[in-house]
Amino acid sequence: MLRAGLIGLSSTGKTTLFQLLTRALADGERSAGGQYTSVAVAQVPDPRLDRLTAMFSPKKRTPAAVNFVDMPTRHGTGAGGLVDVAPYRDADALLHVVRAFRDESVPHPSESVNPRRDARVMEDELILADLAVAERRLERLRKELNKRPSKELEAELELLSTCTRALEEGTPLRSLDLDPAAGTLLRGFQFLSEKPVLLVLNVDESEAAETMDSAVQRAHLDDVVAGPAVRCVTVCAKIELEIAALDPEDATAFLDDLGLEGTGLDRIIRAAYDLLGYLSFFTTGEDECRAWSIPEGTAAQVAAREIHSDISRGFIRAEVVDYDHLVARGSLAECRKHAEVRLEGKEYIVQDGDVINFRFAT
Repeated sequence: MLRAGLIGLSSTGKTTLFQLLTRALADGERSAGGQYTSVAVAQVPDPRLDRLTAMFSPKKRTPAAVNFVDMPTRHGTGAGGLVDVAPYRDADALLHVVRAFRDESVPHPSESVNPRRDARVMEDELILADLAVAERRLERLRKELNKRPSKELEAELELLSTCTRALEEGTPLRSLDLDPAAGTLLRGFQFLSEKPVLLVLNVDESEAAETMDSAVQRAHLDDVVAGPAVRCVTVCAKIELEIAALDPEDATAFLDDLGLEGTGLDRIIRAAYDLLGYLSFFTTGEDECRAWSIPEGTAAQVAAREIHSDISRGFIRAEVVDYDHLVARGSLAECRKHAEVRLEGKEYIVQDGDVINFRFAT
């Protein structure tokens, strides 16, 4: 399951959005620093799964999911007020909630609303946390190399020296153009500034229907969003709170009146899912219709492991039909009649929207 960490300064609406995203108060677990970390699961909205569920009438419907992590922040303790960075290190991506709304009843800790400044403050916090990790490892590496020379350790030293120079210059590691081998080595360090970032602009109600480009320009974040592995989505937490209190029909009417296509919360979840280059394939049947999350470029045998390791080990073939073909024909039987169900081998690269039945031997 994808894991996304929410970060942001105080008074941004971060915890409110976390609770709305996950549709419930989350379970708490202790972090290394003794603070409580909130963890909860949000479902990835996908109309395709709804359509398949209507077709097959299964006993169970299971959407893809994102695991969200939230932790209290406090302003003025460290550059961005992160209490403890440890809970975010195993996150696949970071969702940085940036305040763009103005509300005198919710004073900004810095006494002014400035999205660009706040985005930089939090980025600096991530960079400083990574710099501390890199410097500690460099110190140990030099001691080890003095005792026993090693090509592997020398390569790691060179890579970390490059990273340290970038961090000292205030450059996040996601901006570095590293070869695949270097990227694999860095993943073991779980550097925060290397992780993809989704900027979530919490805007005023009057700006909720504004285009993304306009919102980014208004916040002076054009160059930030243009960086590698960075995307942006806007949401109005005030409106989302009102929508959460409505039944679905009234919520739809409310969104139409505001000129919004779907809730901001669904856009956040979808954007976080897309940011990492993930796609969904589906399994269907009388018992369950389910969406499964996998990275783009995943082979069929590897995808089978998401369902069960036994299916991957005993993989024989994958019966694959395109979602659009299945919906157009109305049934798998009709797709078979028209030769639209394919038999694929273990090296087949699963595509977004594939409906798959795995054949395997136990």
